[in-house]
Amino acid sequence: MARTGEDASGGRWRGSGLGGWLLRRVLSGVVVLLVVSLLVFLATQVLPSDPAQAILGRRATPEQLVRLRHQLGLDRPLWEQYWHWLRGVLTGDLGQSLAAGRPVSSVVADRLRDSLALMTYAATVAIPLPIVIGTWLAVRRDRFTDRVTSPVVLTLLALPDFVIATGVVLFFATSVFTVLPASTILPPGASAFTQVRQLVLPALALTLISAPYTIRLSRAAMIEELDSEYVAMARLRGISERNVVWRHALPNALVPAIQSSALTLSYLLGGIVIVEVIFNYPGLGTLFQNAESTRDLPVIQAVCMVFAAGIVVANIAADVLTVLLTPRLRTSGGMR
Repeated sequence: MARTGEDASGGRWRGSGLGGWLLRRVLSGVVVLLVVSLLVFLATQVLPSDPAQAILGRRATPEQLVRLRHQLGLDRPLWEQYWHWLRGVLTGDLGQSLAAGRPVSSVVADRLRDSLALMTYAATVAIPLPIVIGTWLAVRRDRFTDRVTSPVVLTLLALPDFVIATGVVLFFATSVFTVLPASTILPPGASAFTQVRQLVLPALALTLISAPYTIRLSRAAMIEELDSEYVAMARLRGISERNVVWRHALPNALVPAIQSSALTLSYLLGGIVIVEVIFNYPGLGTLFQNAESTRDLPVIQAVCMVFAAGIVVANIAADVLTVLLTPRLRTSGGMR
């Protein structure tokens, strides 16, 4: 009974340690977002443009420009503008779009839904498939398939995002195979989740952009596990190679693969701007480009914060999964 009580107490203590670690991780993410908000605000302030001039045009009189700058709060000190904007972000009021004349939250929400659909389709392939490919290449290390596939992966890793996306358009929509649309056209009011044919090429481009890193990391992690002593002992005990790979080596190799999944989501968020512009996809990427060309500062700031929040959340989720899959990290000593 005493041992049971000690185990239960220890379990509560470890659970408390996990909860405290998670709280610290979330708080650090909040601090990161605050720093990012300051950097984003300062970056938009140094853009070589005048939002009032962009709205009113070149024929605007100086009096009209002064009046509009006052209405937009652009004549206030920078610290006051930042505090007003940050307070709005924390309360869900992102201001008004200078170009659309609509609430920024409404403009961003419309595009965010479509970008989430594209990222969901891409992530469904770009996260599990590279782990499988990396594992397969590790098992077939130094064989013909590994020697052929590794240079291809390295080439994709070295190519810029816009080159990969343009190559996908040329290969599947124009020059070689014209089987899919080169430009994404979503019917008005239709959900992007239901327009599978329209999302195939953008999702493929995002997958090719983000998958190579995970493939290489999964391959390296799997090779390290296959060369470990416990795998050698398992083979000496006569365990089949299939069980050695899938039951012994792969679970341990999944930890770095899960960490790379957070980076994969970061690649998806970064690559989505280029991919959406090339495919004319109506998501956050094209919204950001349009806002940048019109100097719509509230929209630029909002989109940057959405991307930053997505990266922070992805990294926290990867850290939580890593802790849950690694028993030694579930102790208070491993969660610092």
